[in-house]
Amino acid sequence: MLNFKGKKRVDKLDSKEEPETGKRKAQVLAVWGSPGCGKTTISVKIAKYLAEKKKNVILVISDMTVPMIPCICPMDELENIWSLGNVLAAPHITKGLIEENCIVHKKIKYLAMLGMLRGENEYTYAPYEAEQALEFLAGMRELSSYIIIDCGSYIANDILSAVALMEADAVLQMVNCDLKSISYLASQLPLLQETKWKVERHLKTINNIKGQEAINHMEQVLGKVNFQIPSASEVTEQGMAGNLLAGLEGKKSRGFNNEIEKIVKEVYGC
Repeated sequence: MLNFKGKKRVDKLDSKEEPETGKRKAQVLAVWGSPGCGKTTISVKIAKYLAEKKKNVILVISDMTVPMIPCICPMDELENIWSLGNVLAAPHITKGLIEENCIVHKKIKYLAMLGMLRGENEYTYAPYEAEQALEFLAGMRELSSYIIIDCGSYIANDILSAVALMEADAVLQMVNCDLKSISYLASQLPLLQETKWKVERHLKTINNIKGQEAINHMEQVLGKVNFQIPSASEVTEQGMAGNLLAGLEGKKSRGFNNEIEKIVKEVYGC
């Protein structure tokens, strides 16, 4: 069984030889939506679910304005700490370069992460172009069959997120039950429709649901909704504590866990 080794360089990331429990429908999932809708939380929970099923998964957190690696788990749980900025700033991005900069978790051996670190921002490293972002995605496709990209909300100025939305096999389009999310979609969806983004690949998802009345209203605005993720106090507490990779044990989290499982089955077929 292949897995991510706790070394400076990951020895072997390819999961093509893993036994399958179902037909995979996608390789790269982009998670995108309005600011504060829970993109990182859902991305982390999907990655953890796959890792627990012994799938080699790479989680990429693309936000350069608010580095989220320090918000996912205690830093002492990580085997090494490398920055996504090291990869994107390279003139030419290779599979080996990505391997060298993967962050490995000490306890979750099937999970590797890439993201910006505390105190870094978009000006910490040399600027990159769409060419590097495309090379980055191509390199990751060689490394793993399960890739999750937590995209930034401001896609007009975020090259990696924009390229990920164009190149991903599936997009989890997320909103909360609020007017801010509706306003965001009204502003950003025209950008998608005017470019290469294939909106038919988008799986509409309402997150942090607290009441049926709000769901009905959002469905009127969005049309068909693929997933409805209920609010879970345990998830909120983990987010506040910076421990999103912890498990969910409470009975009130069952609805949340069930929706994560549905998303994985729909996207990856497992």
